[in-house]
Amino acid sequence: MVCARCIKSVTGIFRSVDADLKSIKLGVAEIEEILSQEKLGRFKKMLEEEGFALIDDSRMKLVENIKNLIVELVHYKDLDEMKENLSDFLSKQLHKDYNYLSNLFSSVENTTIEQYFILQKIEKVKEWLVYDQLTLSEMAFKLNYSSVAHLSWQFKKITGFTPSQFKKLKEHNRTKLEDL
Repeated sequence: MVCARCIKSVTGIFRSVDADLKSIKLGVAEIEEILSQEKLGRFKKMLEEEGFALIDDSRMKLVENIKNLIVELVHYKDLDEMKENLSDFLSKQLHKDYNYLSNLFSSVENTTIEQYFILQKIEKVKEWLVYDQLTLSEMAFKLNYSSVAHLSWQFKKITGFTPSQFKKLKEHNRTKLEDL
């Protein structure tokens, strides 16, 4: 689950199978009781129909936690307020050595944590450009770039367009968060 609509959808699925939901947040749901095999089967089927999957492998859970922390950080918090680098942040949040997290993420996702982080930031810039919410300077500041030039260079490297070229496009090929 990578957005509020995902949480709402999954909450509805829990209700459909009469599961008592204890808590739910990006990527993690806790229930009061263990589901019967019949309920679990229905639950998995309904999740898959909505494009979700039940992750019960601990390594996959950790990778999903990394992705969820990055999505939350980029899309729902202010990076300019973050006082530590991404590796320290993830290590602290997940109570794991960053080298382990990095190697695991790369082996499962075939990309690095840093590249995933950059893709998320570029997607956020696309959103701001489409809705004309901020100047490039404000975007660079909010996403913790050292300069507008660095943000623009990275944006062009990823998208093939400068931010101003992207803004002028009729079709803004944005990527769904769950597809990054």
